[in-house]
Amino acid sequence: MAHVPDTITVREAAERLGVTPRTLKYYEELGIVVPVRSEGRYRLYQAADLEKLSRVLRMRSLGFSLTTITAMIQKPFEPSEDGGRPRLSNASLKELKETLVKQLDALDTRVAQVRRELKDAATMQAQLRRDIDYVERRLTGESLESVLEERRREQPAKAVLPATRKRPEK
Repeated sequence: MAHVPDTITVREAAERLGVTPRTLKYYEELGIVVPVRSEGRYRLYQAADLEKLSRVLRMRSLGFSLTTITAMIQKPFEPSEDGGRPRLSNASLKELKETLVKQLDALDTRVAQVRRELKDAATMQAQLRRDIDYVERRLTGESLESVLEERRREQPAKAVLPATRKRPEK
């Protein structure tokens, strides 16, 4: 395999970073890093790729989601005032926050929808249990009238609305 200068294979990169080769391939699928390819189409990682992957792994260890990490990695960094590691600019942070808030809103909407679906499913589940009970009781020889009478008693009492009075016309 032809080796691009100053690169390492996916197996070597995974070993250095303490992850599996599949993890590195998954990060590539997410667009976090795009390794160069050898003539034989093997993934080859450069020093910049390893630095980016190290940053991703640090952020994962701090509890950031891959969604957030992917968004952060795509934002421009600026040098820090104290000479430390480059940081996201305030503009990038604001943009990131907007993106994350939109994602959270979408998830909140989905959670509410799933809760409604669960409530509907629980109602249907209760109805099916009552129907199975009816069929089982009929199969054991209980009379139709007694089973139906019990079902009527189990029905929640329906609210009786007071009759509306008409006002006398003037």
